[in-house]
This record gives sequence, structure tokens and C-alpha cells, in this order.
Amino acid sequence: MGDQIQIRDYIAAVATSPLAAFANLAPWEITSRSHEVVAVLLDDLDAGYRISDNVAVHETASIEPGVVLKGPAVVGPSCFIASGAYVRDGCWLGERCTLGPGTELKSSFLFSETKLAHFNFVGDSVLGSGVNLEAGAIIANFRNERDNHAIVIVLDGIRIRTGVDKFGALLGDGVRIGANAVVAPGALLTPRATVPRLGLVDMGSHIGAI
Repeated sequence: MGDQIQIRDYIAAVATSPLAAFANLAPWEITSRSHEVVAVLLDDLDAGYRISDNVAVHETASIEPGVVLKGPAVVGPSCFIASGAYVRDGCWLGERCTLGPGTELKSSFLFSETKLAHFNFVGDSVLGSGVNLEAGAIIANFRNERDNHAIVIVLDGIRIRTGVDKFGALLGDGVRIGANAVVAPGALLTPRATVPRLGLVDMGSHIGAI
């Protein structure tokens, strides 16, 4: 059933991006294999990247003091990562992405011009182009409240079993998440969808634009 969820239906640039070879995978398959996927991307970078300890940072990116980058990771052209940000467990940032102060990004893929403003957590997720998370917004990746931690997604009333215990969300292009909102594990947000400040997206919701 996972083949009903096509990343290209949410993120227009995926077919021409470095992730094109993985575009037919379900989003939770990409995030659960993040180390493998990012390692492939590291081997096929254009010129202009500085690579150290399995971390590639483009020469036009700006990394403030106090940032922790744990490989494998790719930080694309003109990205900005503020002091106190923490990137770990296989992450890829496209062009002109922003990670604000105190932000944690884990096993996730960000397409161009996506911004995590301040003090955000995004785990095991795929975010399209031009996505914006206001301060304190969270994309959770683990069902701590349940004895059975397996992530189940609900799409058009059909329950899709992912087979993984950790998956955050697939966010389409232009999604907006308000300050201190929480997106619970297994959410699908279509392009230009909006979550209000203090909002909660739960129960494997499929949220469309409003």
C-alpha cells in the first residue's frame, strides 16, 4: 500500500534533484535508510563542497560557531545554519535552507529554501521546497505514548503500515507550520497546507491545503 504515496505528488523538484534515484521509495523507506542514501549523495556531489568526516558543506553555505554536524550529511549551496543547531543520523539540505538556533534535524531531507526558524525538532522526515516552520514547531518521529510503536499512516480512510517505528512526516512544497505546533508521527501534508500556531496534526492525518 505504500506505493500509493508518491513523493513526486508532494514535492515537484524530486525528479530533478539528487534524490531522483530514490524517488520511487516510500518516504519512510528513505528516512529509515538515511545513512545509505546520504552516503550515495556524498559520492556524487558537484564541485564546490568541502568534505570532512563524512560531512559535505558547500563553499557558499554559512555555518555559525557552535553547530554540530554529524555525518553523513550534505549541506547545500547558500544554506545557513545558526549557532546551537544539531544535525545527525543522515541528513541532506538542498539549496538556501535555513536551520535556526537550537534546531535539531535527524535523518531528514530538506528541499530548497526550506526554513526551520528557531528551536525546532524535525525527525525522520522529508520536507519539500519552500516549507517554513515557525519557532518551536515540532515534527515528532516516535509514538512514545503507545506500547506498539509501529507507525501507521491513514490515507483516504485506508491504514498503511509502514513497518518502521520511526517516521515523522512528508511535507509538500510550501507547507506552513505555525509556532509551537506539533506534527505527530506519520503525517502527510499536501503542498501549501497550513497548520495553525499551537495546532496538532495527529492520527496519521493527511492534511490538504486550506
